[in-house]
Amino acid sequence: MLTGDHPSTAEVIAKEVGIIPTNRASLPHSVATSLVKAASEFDAMTDDEIDALPTLPLVIAHCAPSTKTRMIAALHRRRAFCAMTGDGVNDAPSLQAADVGIAMGLTGSDVAKGASDIVLTDDNFASIVNAIEEGRRMFDNIQKFILHLLTSNVAEVILLIVGLGFQDEAGFSVFPLSPLQILWINMLTSSFPAFGLGREKASYDIMRRAPHKSKHGVFTGQVIVDMIVYGTIMGTCTLLTFVIIVYGPGNADLGIDCNRYYSESCNTVFRARAAVFAELTWLILVSAWEFKNLRRSMFSLDPERTDGARFPFFKDIYENRFLFYAVVIGAVSVFPAVYIPGLNTQVFKHIGIGWEWGLSFGSMLVFVAGVEAWKACKRRFGWFAVGGVEEGSERKLGLRQGFISFSRAVSMRKSESELDRDVVL
Repeated sequence: MLTGDHPSTAEVIAKEVGIIPTNRASLPHSVATSLVKAASEFDAMTDDEIDALPTLPLVIAHCAPSTKTRMIAALHRRRAFCAMTGDGVNDAPSLQAADVGIAMGLTGSDVAKGASDIVLTDDNFASIVNAIEEGRRMFDNIQKFILHLLTSNVAEVILLIVGLGFQDEAGFSVFPLSPLQILWINMLTSSFPAFGLGREKASYDIMRRAPHKSKHGVFTGQVIVDMIVYGTIMGTCTLLTFVIIVYGPGNADLGIDCNRYYSESCNTVFRARAAVFAELTWLILVSAWEFKNLRRSMFSLDPERTDGARFPFFKDIYENRFLFYAVVIGAVSVFPAVYIPGLNTQVFKHIGIGWEWGLSFGSMLVFVAGVEAWKACKRRFGWFAVGGVEEGSERKLGLRQGFISFSRAVSMRKSESELDRDVVL
């Protein structure tokens, strides 16, 4: 907080909004003394002296425009991302120097608005926090959307490339999935759950995370590794199902020209394709529920739930109605695709199955267990934790956390009061 107010006034306001703690006795002396400074003291310091401070001042009073630009430069030297709010003409240099300049729309000067990147039309600081929360939610959902689609693609690549090794008596490769099965899975099975993931609500800890590195974009290390791990598990499960059916009871009978026509010799291959088709469909659908949170278990998405539910799985998956019905309808659509005469043998190149359903159900349980185990490893060892901090762990005092909590509370109270007023009207 860089302000023109008196230091004592600035300190009282900073404590009220949560920028600095009310009791600084628990902090190290060097940190406690550097939290609040007068601009004259800060301006008298050299850049090297500022950089040597254990933490930059959280409050500077009696500021001049040059003080604000020096603070922004100091933040940049510490590789910090800086957003600046202001309304006056004297704020224009710092608004332009910051990574994101935010001007007040109602009381701000035209010079400040021109120098800023964003104009806050309602002059409500809580709107900034709400915008950050919504932006993080959208970013998370884009990652979930991409992860869901690419995981299924990795699984299909593994299944089809390895499947080139299955050759019939004529020496032609026998595909574990027919082209129209692949098209059905990609267009109908994957698309709607992915859209549903784009409608997910914000996770419970979304405003406690450290900011992610902007240079990484949506393809973070976690997304890339998750895509490979989950795609490998999915592809391996479907491949093993095909192998078990063909080389187990099927006695390695790959038939003749089973990629184009159905005959008695293709009975085993067509049954294996049906089982793989059903299994891959269900794995992709279940993965959508797993990807509702990239780190938390599907069976406990919100550890801070206050409704007392011992097993909140069903309530969690039903919250997103679009995703829920996309998964359920997609799972049910497998049965007519497998059993409708003509559609199965002539279009999808498979036939109805019996005991093979057990392999499809069993592989789904194996996939869920594998995903849950990988998530547990990420939580246990802190792999890919944002800012190196795992969920539920304590964080050091930071400039944003207290203010964000305060602003969210103000925003919630405001929304509730507006709702009450609308009800009365």
